[in-house]
Amino acid sequence: MPATDDLALLVEAARAAGAVARGYFTRGSKAWEKPDAGGPVTEADMAANDALHATLTAARPGYGWLSEESPDVPERLDASHSFVVDPLDGTRAFIEGDHSWSQSLAVVVNGEVAAAVVYLPMRDKLYAAARGHGTTMNGERLSVHPARTLDGATVLSSRRSFEPGHWRAARVPEVRRQFRSSLAYRLSLVGAGRYDAMLRLRPVWEWDVAAGALLVEEAGGRITDRRGAALRFNRPDPRFDGLIAAAPALHADILARLA
Repeated sequence: MPATDDLALLVEAARAAGAVARGYFTRGSKAWEKPDAGGPVTEADMAANDALHATLTAARPGYGWLSEESPDVPERLDASHSFVVDPLDGTRAFIEGDHSWSQSLAVVVNGEVAAAVVYLPMRDKLYAAARGHGTTMNGERLSVHPARTLDGATVLSSRRSFEPGHWRAARVPEVRRQFRSSLAYRLSLVGAGRYDAMLRLRPVWEWDVAAGALLVEEAGGRITDRRGAALRFNRPDPRFDGLIAAAPALHADILARLA
């Protein structure tokens, strides 16, 4: 299946599931905490997940399925093609009434992301990429900002990433730091050149990363774990050891400075 065909399917599914989540956002949605300090979840997360699962698996019955809101099944590991989905990324923002939550959808082929969509239903922003075809937002071609040094760069990251212990000789770089609840949206903003880099030094799940990773790469950026290792998807343990996303020269500068 060509990546562009899968991308068209992801776009259709994202808009439909986005309407479902948007309805819950408008009229209200019950929320509760996941077991083992897994964070909040809402009726909207589950309804969007059900809508995506129904649409995507019906269209591609041979594809595997990995989602934050579905039980993990080992059969996905035998599939050459898999969906990797976060039906509502930025649940805390959703609960607080912030419009910056997103939906993150990707098709992974033999460990690499081939097609990706990050959709913000309340802002009607749809970021999309197919491998070899570039990154767009609502049809407009995007590229990363060609920053070369971390000094003075705009970085999407938490405050704790800039504690002295994370940096060589405890020399914390001076950056302009901001934050967005949705990790997928943060990666989209890097791909769009709105911010120079995105940095996370704690473990992160595949469903938060998969779609955004291709958006960054197809916009001319580089994305790895915090130690510079390449990202492979649909693995038995779907977690990465942190994340660095930026233009290639800036990525190298960040990696060289991290302890």
